[in-house]
Amino acid sequence: MDLTEFSDIAPFTDEEADAALTRLSNHPNTKWVSKFIFPDKPETFLGEVLRNIHTVDQFQTMVMAKAIQWVIDSSMTDFTSEGIEKLQALEGKYIAMSNHRDIILDPALFQLLLQKHHLPETQICVGDNLLKFKSVELLIRSNRMIKVIRGISARELYLSSQLLSRYIRETVTSGTSAVWIAQRQGRTKDGMDITEQGLLKMLDMSGTKDFVENFKELNIVPMSISYEYEPCDIMKAREVLISRTQKYVKGETEDLESIMTGIRQPKGHVHLTIGDPLTEEEIREASFCDKNDRYQSIRHAVDRRVIKGYKLWKTNYIAYDLVNQTDKYAGHYTAEDMEAFKAYMARQFMRVEPNLNRRELMDIFLHIYGNPVLAKEQL
Repeated sequence: MDLTEFSDIAPFTDEEADAALTRLSNHPNTKWVSKFIFPDKPETFLGEVLRNIHTVDQFQTMVMAKAIQWVIDSSMTDFTSEGIEKLQALEGKYIAMSNHRDIILDPALFQLLLQKHHLPETQICVGDNLLKFKSVELLIRSNRMIKVIRGISARELYLSSQLLSRYIRETVTSGTSAVWIAQRQGRTKDGMDITEQGLLKMLDMSGTKDFVENFKELNIVPMSISYEYEPCDIMKAREVLISRTQKYVKGETEDLESIMTGIRQPKGHVHLTIGDPLTEEEIREASFCDKNDRYQSIRHAVDRRVIKGYKLWKTNYIAYDLVNQTDKYAGHYTAEDMEAFKAYMARQFMRVEPNLNRRELMDIFLHIYGNPVLAKEQL
């Protein structure tokens, strides 16, 4: 696959990653990170490892797998999964279309799962808003990240979408790599996992065959990641609340803070479900619809799988009952669980400005946890 046309958005080659990781090895934060990931080694260990890594695969095995395992061990009760066998028959030619709850962990946990099952890791679509900091760009583009350009004019967006669409299609259909992409731009902030129609239109832009063949050759595999305690829950609730009365403007380092909070915040149980790939029958059924309705039909097929695969935890049932003032799901938790969740919520509220309306904040917060139960009911 000729990457010349795609050099600005494609992940780093081995040669580029080698140079990038050597630069990162001298970054002041590398010693600090090393102490967390490799607690039994001297603080210079990670820097030395990075200087001796020469390929992307080596970086995945020697650093990223250990880093993600450290996140699991230090912030999760456990990490479980189901459905990995569905990917084996696809021979690396698929798009993993996932719900989006955490900036980094959603795709990172999937990569670790693939590695543990000796399957090829995927390339990962990430918004360029995360590339404001050079060190972050060097890290994630060495980590098989495809750059998705945002915040540009309509004309530029159209051209950028065409380029991204072509890159994804060629990468998948050539067997170069599977691709992970979130079902929507930005993380879900209300607990409702809904695929953006524009994403499906973007993927179709590069198709040279009919509608059915264009989608069939992409092998879209819906996935669901479920956190018992939602990463950045209070930050999401705060953003939604402020957005109700004014345009929300992110702070200069807010995305970086979200990444670090997502990594460090206790998450309880975490589960990843890999759903069945979209079938030719579903795609053909969509093709009989009018143009925009075609994409809606595909969207609904993805959403059904994502919602079906979402694993509900006691936090979801508690929040649903609290927000709806019912005891409908009381069989899924104890009175002690209820009190523990309320105490957790109170601690989270202490992390944001005291002038924010607590009643509204609580309503938003509870919907983040309770809406997945509602979505399952609506299936």
